[in-house]
Amino acid sequence: MLMSVSLTFPDGSVRVFDAGTTGFAVAESISKSLAKKAVAIALDGELRDLSDPVTDGRIEIVTRTDPRALELIRHDAAHVMAEAVQDLWPGTQVTIGPVIENGFYYDFKRIHPDSREDWPFTPDDLPKIEKKMKEIIQKNAAFTKEIWTREKAKDVFADKGEAYKVELVDMIPEGQDLKIYNQGGWFDLCRGPHMASTGQIGTAFKLMKVAGAYWRGDSTKPMLTRIYGTAWATQEELDQYLHVLAEAEKRDHRKLGREMDLFHFQEEGPGVVFWHGKGWRMFQTLTAYMRRRLAGTYEEVNAPQVLDASLWETSGHWGWYQENMFAVKSAYAFTHPKDEEADNRVFALKPMNCPGHVQIFKHGLKSYRELPIRLAEFGLVHRYEASGALHGLMRVRGFTQDDAHVFCTDEQLAAECLRINALILSVYEDFGFEEVVVKLSTRPEKRVGTDDLWDRAESVMTDVLKTIEEQSGGRIKTGILPGEGAFYGPKFEYTLKDAIGREWQCGTTQVDFNLPERFGAFYIDANSEKTQPVMIHRAICGSMERFLGILIENFAGHMPLWFAPTQVVVATITSDADDYGREVAEQLRDAGLQVDTDFRNEKINYKVREHSVAKVPVIIVCGRQEAEQRSVNIRRLGSQAQTSMSLDEALASLTDEATPPDVKRRKAARNKAA
Repeated sequence: MLMSVSLTFPDGSVRVFDAGTTGFAVAESISKSLAKKAVAIALDGELRDLSDPVTDGRIEIVTRTDPRALELIRHDAAHVMAEAVQDLWPGTQVTIGPVIENGFYYDFKRIHPDSREDWPFTPDDLPKIEKKMKEIIQKNAAFTKEIWTREKAKDVFADKGEAYKVELVDMIPEGQDLKIYNQGGWFDLCRGPHMASTGQIGTAFKLMKVAGAYWRGDSTKPMLTRIYGTAWATQEELDQYLHVLAEAEKRDHRKLGREMDLFHFQEEGPGVVFWHGKGWRMFQTLTAYMRRRLAGTYEEVNAPQVLDASLWETSGHWGWYQENMFAVKSAYAFTHPKDEEADNRVFALKPMNCPGHVQIFKHGLKSYRELPIRLAEFGLVHRYEASGALHGLMRVRGFTQDDAHVFCTDEQLAAECLRINALILSVYEDFGFEEVVVKLSTRPEKRVGTDDLWDRAESVMTDVLKTIEEQSGGRIKTGILPGEGAFYGPKFEYTLKDAIGREWQCGTTQVDFNLPERFGAFYIDANSEKTQPVMIHRAICGSMERFLGILIENFAGHMPLWFAPTQVVVATITSDADDYGREVAEQLRDAGLQVDTDFRNEKINYKVREHSVAKVPVIIVCGRQEAEQRSVNIRRLGSQAQTSMSLDEALASLTDEATPPDVKRRKAARNKAA
């Protein structure tokens, strides 16, 4: 039997304690104030209860301000919520209540005492539960742990009418301890750990919503009510989180898509976009912008959307990715199964463009002198997503990839990755995204290719990552994601931060050893030998639909003038000014702007409000006075101010503002050269 344990502290010091010493006693041995602040310990990185006896290893005393304590705060809040619910509605069954991103939930089964029917919770119940939770927290009851036998746990929960808990006990593997955590007079089955007492939770929490949830996620099992909550270490953090949520709701691209008349979805086409005129204009503006950025360095191609399944077998996607693909046969093959002339082959809608691009590269002999060869495609692809995962433009089944593949020599790999990086960062900057993180994802456990190939690729990309950070002067943050690479090679992932601090992973640069080898792609090197090229997959927007959704939410619909689907509305105050309004609109259109007119017999304030809801950046108001003076009155979206200027000044100013940033740069460079 061990008589003592040896603990290593964060500063490297080692101390010996009696066997059986608890984490709390260790904290108290350091200082009374530390013990007071402590909520848990970490032994060799694993969080444990303060009341647990320590064992040999590295120990850290976790206080409430430690980021790791946030999970404990949320876990304990879930238990307190369950206690509050059962206090308020005795007989309610509690099931499971895990911590999730930004919060927690608990699933309940409540039966109405009179009708004995299901009695789901509603949002109106949440304030009552919150109030009761605060009362429980105020009591500051200690969390204490007991180990029960399987039989005792089943008997106790059965006596309480907790049928779901009995089932959970049966699900725990034999040999595992059954831990029961008490908080005052309430207890629950739980793996733990917990903080020392309910008072350490604090009051920076809020119950968010209720939803239906099947027991154990099985639609054949009973429906429960799930109550979601969020909890934070401080009130300031809670307030910031709620502010971001409120902002995100206002910026929701689905809501703004309706208000701006951009697109819609419907049941007959799950996960595919019905683009309206204005939305399609925006989509085409993005496509035109990307085409200009690729001009001169990439060759745009187009590979077939439907290809024989055998090609996807060769590429490996049929084995690796088949569940996410759509397979099709001709309708004739289905309706005439016995017709020997019918084409019964299985085809697949392409989920990505890369195999098609390899076929284009292979068509005709390639010399090392031609490399690098850069092929780009705005390719429509289809991938199966579960219905519950679909989310507006952000998660669809049919989308357009701004995809490109670079075929180069091994020696050209670093330079191509840096060239791609410069393009990606420049595109993001043009759309106002300045906070970008670039991370290198390294080899996963399941992968293709030799270790030598991976060593070489990871070495090159590690050097490139250092160069990216150095060239940005530290503005671009970098990092490593161990084991997160694609099965065919390492990759860079580009994550950008939007106006309210949310992060979106968009661009990628991926090195691929797999496809060129599988398809036998080669070029003739300087020694007249067949040599396999390095293949780089590159995306900037990723899904152009998703990127548009991000842009709509980032700008809250207030799009930059150059990117707005309708840039200007010319509205008249009286019919006397209609002819002048038409002239203004015509001159703006001749200058290349997207212009609508509003000559309806409505009050001007009504017109302004309507077009403001539709997020039109500029409203030009024309009345009798403006017609006589050949001037215009300009109102900007989100501002009450009005600016009067001559028609010529307005044309020059708006034309300049509506010029895309990349076009402006080219003009400036030409003027400088001249």
